[in-house]
Amino acid sequence: MKKFFNTRAIIGASIFASALAAQAFAIDPVVFTPAVYPIGEVNQGDVKHFVLKGANVSGKEIKLENVMCQGNGCSNFKFPASIANKGPVVVEFDMDFSEMEGPISPTVVLVGTDGKPYTAAMEGTVKAPFFFSEKMFDAGYYTAGEKREWSFYVWETDKKARPDLTLSDEAAKDFSIKTKNVKVKVDENGKVTEGGKIPALKITLSTKGLSREGWEQKQQSIRKFVGFKSKKYPKATPEVLVVGFWK
Repeated sequence: MKKFFNTRAIIGASIFASALAAQAFAIDPVVFTPAVYPIGEVNQGDVKHFVLKGANVSGKEIKLENVMCQGNGCSNFKFPASIANKGPVVVEFDMDFSEMEGPISPTVVLVGTDGKPYTAAMEGTVKAPFFFSEKMFDAGYYTAGEKREWSFYVWETDKKARPDLTLSDEAAKDFSIKTKNVKVKVDENGKVTEGGKIPALKITLSTKGLSREGWEQKQQSIRKFVGFKSKKYPKATPEVLVVGFWK
């Protein structure tokens, strides 16, 4: 499951609709090589520098207003103000993989001064250091101040050591945890039971009584990200999601 993940950049829906239409019905005016840039496998929390190279095959000069990412984690963009017809284009930027997990397919969008988008696709996998037996928990119909409790298991990806997870400072404002050292086994269907050989933590997550303040008073749904931290993997951003509805 990807991070709810997974620094969340936002691009207007109209830009993406236009980009999809351009890809589906016409040759892209800006062609990148390779067509899908291979990110490969990176560790959660890594920051990588990327250089995308392509060419303008539109038949006219293209002037750029901005470059951004669909998704999260991109920053420090460098790009030309204009791309001559049949001329090369180089886009450089950094990507922070802290808020990501699992297979990712980020899209880089070049926005022309006329509002037209030109896209570059990327693919890769973000390796998280921890596996969670569950990552989303239902608080049901919830009244501010009520208590809720859930239990789940966490183990390291390489299955060699027991996780050292504690609540993040932000999560500790609304939640508390109890942990128990266990060993688990995971069957071919992903079912987790105690009594195996994998060192794990059994975590019992409890609310301290969630409050409904500020912008949440205008929202009917509940979405609380509960973050954890690790001394062994300080760049990792493990988290679970609590969902529900305010009564």
